[in-house]
Amino acid sequence: MTLQEKYKNEINQKLAKEFSLDNFLAVPAVKKVVINMGLGEMARDKGLIEKATEDLRIITGQKPRINKARLSIAGFKLRKGDPVGLMVTLRGKRMYQFLEKLFRIVLPRFRDFRGVPLSGLDGQGNYNLGISEQIVFPEIDYAKVDKIRGLQITFVTSARNNQQAKRLLEELGIAFEKK
Repeated sequence: MTLQEKYKNEINQKLAKEFSLDNFLAVPAVKKVVINMGLGEMARDKGLIEKATEDLRIITGQKPRINKARLSIAGFKLRKGDPVGLMVTLRGKRMYQFLEKLFRIVLPRFRDFRGVPLSGLDGQGNYNLGISEQIVFPEIDYAKVDKIRGLQITFVTSARNNQQAKRLLEELGIAFEKK
């Protein structure tokens, strides 16, 4: 059973009962997952941008969008229009496949993994997770990696508060740290 089927068949009813929700549309759900990768000093080298783009495409199964600077900042040697990051937005089937891979394969690969921090909840029902290196994803060939790059993953949910978002993500399979 895929994670999407599990949500529709089991988790949805469980959360509706737990939060006393009569309308099935009010039950918390993950709407989208946004993955960001900052380019930093790589922004001046087109070859490095292409490698980072390929890494993110392999991880997500979708071509990333290049984010460009909106302002010129002399202190950072940044001009308006320079590439500053990559972004992918996942929805639907591809989103659930990514979540399943992230929760079951990638997060347990971290050394001394004791769960993701609760501080990533933003009060609006969304969760932010930072991953310091892209090589924890099984699709990335370590021998071909030129530079370690971090990722920022944002889970956008329809939950109204942190409690609902936490329960939704726990049911989907994410492990939160124990306090």
